[in-house]
Amino acid sequence: MFGLIDGTGFDVLDPAFETCLIGHARVERLWTGARWSEGAVWVAAGRYLLWSDIPNNRILRWDETDGSVSVFRQPSQNSNGNTLDRQGRLVTCEHLGRRVTRTEHDGSVTVLADRYDGKRLNSPNDVVVKSDGSIWFTDPPYGIMGDYEGALAQSDIGAAHVYRIDPATGAVSIAAGDYDKPNGLAFSPDERILYIADTGASHDQTGARHIRRHDVEADGTLSGGAVFADCTAGLFDGFRVDRAGRLWASAADGVHCLSPEGALIGRVRIPEMVANVCFGGAALNRLFICGTTSLYSVFLNVTGVSPLAPASI
Repeated sequence: MFGLIDGTGFDVLDPAFETCLIGHARVERLWTGARWSEGAVWVAAGRYLLWSDIPNNRILRWDETDGSVSVFRQPSQNSNGNTLDRQGRLVTCEHLGRRVTRTEHDGSVTVLADRYDGKRLNSPNDVVVKSDGSIWFTDPPYGIMGDYEGALAQSDIGAAHVYRIDPATGAVSIAAGDYDKPNGLAFSPDERILYIADTGASHDQTGARHIRRHDVEADGTLSGGAVFADCTAGLFDGFRVDRAGRLWASAADGVHCLSPEGALIGRVRIPEMVANVCFGGAALNRLFICGTTSLYSVFLNVTGVSPLAPASI
């Protein structure tokens, strides 16, 4: 086990985690000054990272070339999750707008989804894009439960679902309808599995605090849905998958590394609650970590899955 440095470090719970680490690499704090950091996405073409500061109603930009941080967008409609589509365009979940949008290459914003069956969405939270161009997002009510991360409102739908946007028609359909508060989500490297977090315990101590595993069928529907892993510290929020199929999941004490079988094999300790992560850098071997108030990173001996890459079969 490595010693903790300023509240950071590594806990090796299984020898398999040791192969993920670089012996001399340490967690770095790149910036601080947010209220609730979320939704990190790496933009390789510009060598920069974007992430949301939800209560401050802005998207921030960290530049790899000089380490500077600037405001990418404000107001951001209390943006939360971000990703890139297969054309490198930014796809964003917005609490205040209660919608999923796409930022075009010319900077204009296109609304991809703001309603289901004629009813307004709750507050889209996290989003991923499959290699066929379909867009999958979660829609818990966090952005309408108060005015801090959105605007207080009643749910028009009366439930929280996981949705799929059809790449050909733009139609919005329910992909999974048996969640309390669906949150982070990610595909396995071969896209045959979709992992989805449920953070129902955020407002009910007896609620869900786990990630579930769904099989992705050839027609785009989901089957299965058994619990993949329970969170041992707070709740799983956002997470990403590396090329070997391990999950790197946010938790109250840092980032939990889960084996493809769902076992907790190690932790990256962070001195504040973590909401989301993403892989970036030239080799996709740098894990960027959204702590509550700060942005962290650590180089690892693993490689993340690029949102622009074809599925690995």
